[in-house]
Amino acid sequence: MELFRAQNWNVTFCSPSGASEHQADLQTLGIHQQLIELNSASFDAYIRKLQPDIVVFDRFMMEEQFGWRVDQHCPTALRVIDTIDVHALRIARQHAVKSALAASADDAAIEKLLTMSRPELFLAMADLDIAHREVASIYRSDFSLIISAFEMDLLHEQFRVPNELLHICPFMPDSPPTSTPTFEQREHFISIGNFRHPPNWDSVLWLRERIWPLIRAQLPHAQLHIYGSYAPPKATALHNPKLGFHVLGRANDASEVMSKARVNLAPLRFGAGIKGKLSDGMRCGTPNVTTPIGAEGMSGDNDWCGSIESTPQAIADAAVRLYQDKHLWLAMQQNGYKILDLVFNKSAHGAALIERLERCHENLAQHRLHNFNGAMLRHHQHRSTQYMARWIEVKNKLANGSEIAREQ
Repeated sequence: MELFRAQNWNVTFCSPSGASEHQADLQTLGIHQQLIELNSASFDAYIRKLQPDIVVFDRFMMEEQFGWRVDQHCPTALRVIDTIDVHALRIARQHAVKSALAASADDAAIEKLLTMSRPELFLAMADLDIAHREVASIYRSDFSLIISAFEMDLLHEQFRVPNELLHICPFMPDSPPTSTPTFEQREHFISIGNFRHPPNWDSVLWLRERIWPLIRAQLPHAQLHIYGSYAPPKATALHNPKLGFHVLGRANDASEVMSKARVNLAPLRFGAGIKGKLSDGMRCGTPNVTTPIGAEGMSGDNDWCGSIESTPQAIADAAVRLYQDKHLWLAMQQNGYKILDLVFNKSAHGAALIERLERCHENLAQHRLHNFNGAMLRHHQHRSTQYMARWIEVKNKLANGSEIAREQ
């Protein structure tokens, strides 16, 4: 949205979610906000009056809900999905890890799951309902923003999505600060992530049960500070200062706590997309230890900014080594800065996105002519999703009418 405002475009942020105390102050950025309803004709009237040139859907679920309404009332509006990550990829990996844990799989079996090839992942995803929904949504849209090259290749090579419908758009972070705390000024390990996100909770459990005891065996006074919003009782129950395992809840300033830590731990056993906790660590000059899934799609051809491991012992050993070896730590910090500049360059990706949006909008009719699959899926969506939404809308009106009658 900041990128769009920099082009002097009028930007409106529409959401069916209510206000939150932690939400960004969009008003100061000159961004309009509009509360919208699911399964309601009120959105039809609103979008028909607004007549946007470009509509960006936050994840494919929003395209399912509102895409057909935009298509109906604003047929010349460019429709783009910000996928955030390929949800079906994350779900397939989650199912695989859950099944392996239920079968008491050993570390070697888990390690194999962390390094599945794209063809193997396609087979794991192909029968998932969410994969059909997600890929159909990508086809229905004019193009989709894909956050990593790994997922671009997965969608193109395995799901046969044309490159014309995909656009690489990773995080576009600001440049690192001119100075950060030194190696000597930092202490403790850090792990950070929203507890409502299943990969983060699984990571905390793996840390507590398998990895942290191995680190403490080598560094008896080590401390791990775990931050994350929406920590449930089962998470806070893991808080144990005697073991150096601190569950601290939401961080008011994630950059501040990351900059004070010496090593960032992100032992993810499943997930998708690219990891904000790792790009934040790069900006703060905090090297990390993660898994192949954590590092996936984040470094291009550049050396990693820490260590990539797949077993509890290897993760623990790498974490201890990085925590104690200043020269190694400084080298990994520089690798992180290099990745930010070469892979997540805000200026380059911003310019490429604006150019793609303008070019596609100017040649929209021709662009859509070559996407017959998308036109076919939109046709059927209008016949299914549309009528389901209409049914829910009528049902809600009838329910509201009954409530009013009872009150009277």
